[in-house]
Amino acid sequence: MKTGQYGGLFRVTRNLFDEFGPKRLLDTPISEQAFIGMAVGAAMAGLRPVCELMYMDFFLVCADQILNQAAKMHYMYGGLVKVPMVIRGQQGGGKRYGSQHSQSVESTLAQYPGLKVVAPCTPYDAKGLLLASIRDNNPVVFLEHKLLYFTKGDVPAAGVEYVVPIGKAEVKRPGRDITVATFSFCVLQALEAAAELSKQYGIEVEVVDLRSIVPLDMETVLDSVARTGRLLAVHESHAANGIGGNWWRACTKRRRNC
Repeated sequence: MKTGQYGGLFRVTRNLFDEFGPKRLLDTPISEQAFIGMAVGAAMAGLRPVCELMYMDFFLVCADQILNQAAKMHYMYGGLVKVPMVIRGQQGGGKRYGSQHSQSVESTLAQYPGLKVVAPCTPYDAKGLLLASIRDNNPVVFLEHKLLYFTKGDVPAAGVEYVVPIGKAEVKRPGRDITVATFSFCVLQALEAAAELSKQYGIEVEVVDLRSIVPLDMETVLDSVARTGRLLAVHESHAANGIGGNWWRACTKRRRNC
C-alpha cells in the first residue's frame, strides 16, 4: 500500500501527496531502520524531514537510529551538527489492536537525552506543537493518541500562523481542591471526571495539560499544587516506572504537602 497517496493509516496526511508531490512526500518500503536513518542524514544535511511510524510501538525497530544517532549527533559533534527532524505517529490503547500496537512509549523515550517528546490533546495544540516541532533544531518525537483522531476543536483560520511552544504546560481547568497533571487523551478523561466531581460532590479539580513530556514544565505543576495542596499524576502507561512517578517525586521534593 502506498500510504503517502492514501494519506496514512489513520488518514492524518491525506491530500498532502496531491499538494506537495512525490519529491517532498515519499513512500518507502516498511523498513523503519531505513527511512528513519535516511531522515537523520537528511536532517544533518540541512532538511527538516517529518517521518511517520504507523505505530509508535515500532520505534524499537529503529531504536538505534533514534536514540543513539538522532538524539546524540549534536552533542557528539560539539554542536556543529543539528538534527532538526520530527518523528510522529500514534500510540496508546482503546482500539483493541493487540499488545504490539497499543503501547505507550513516552516513558522510554523520555529517558534518552537529546530528544524532545510532545503529546498534545486538542486540535489547536496539535497544530501549534507540530509547527513548533518542525521548526525546532532538535529531533522531536510527536506522540498522537489513536483515540484523539476522532476529537474536534477550534483552530485559527487558514493563513493565521501560530505555534504552541514546546515545554509549556497549560491549565485546562482551574480548581482549588486537587491538581491533576496529565497529557494526551488522558486530559479529556480528566476533564470529564473533573466535571462530574464538581457536579456530584462540589470537588473542584485543576487539570494541568503538560503537552510536552521533554522538556517538562514542572513550574506550572508546582504552582498549581501550591494552590491545591494535592497532586494526582495521571498517565496511560505501565504502573511500574511510568512517567507520572517523576512528576510526583519532583513535587514532593519541592512541596511536602503533596
